[in-house]
Amino acid sequence: MIIDTLNNFEKYISINPLFEEVAKFMLENDLATLEEGKYEIKGKDLFVNVTTAKGRTKEEAVLETHNVMLDIQIPLSCDETFGYTPREDLPEAEYNEAKDITKIPGLASQSYVTCRPGMFAVFFPQDGHAPCIAPQDIKKVIFKVKA
Repeated sequence: MIIDTLNNFEKYISINPLFEEVAKFMLENDLATLEEGKYEIKGKDLFVNVTTAKGRTKEEAVLETHNVMLDIQIPLSCDETFGYTPREDLPEAEYNEAKDITKIPGLASQSYVTCRPGMFAVFFPQDGHAPCIAPQDIKKVIFKVKA
């Protein structure tokens, strides 16, 4: 997991060969004004979802993991808290291969971190994360990057 400000994103380009394309997309587009929807950047290997998600309490948030993709999550409209539990500490659960997601409901996260607009969080396949913890609905951007 990585938490930082968008101003520092370019420092992480060497982590994944597709991060350079993410940085380029962010430079060429005003994330805050993008219409909701899915934007393909490099086919199935790199795309971005712009969405408004329902805000949840810590108790309502669901831990999830991904096997193929990593997430770069960027809150736009308000602060967003993410639950975090290392994958190795999560129980076995059913993997949805078509959506590349395993959901683990009913389990509290081990720790929490909050990102405000202007920050981002990167969740790798080894990172169990519970997004969308906020007191209101949250407009956000989620880059899906092949890990």
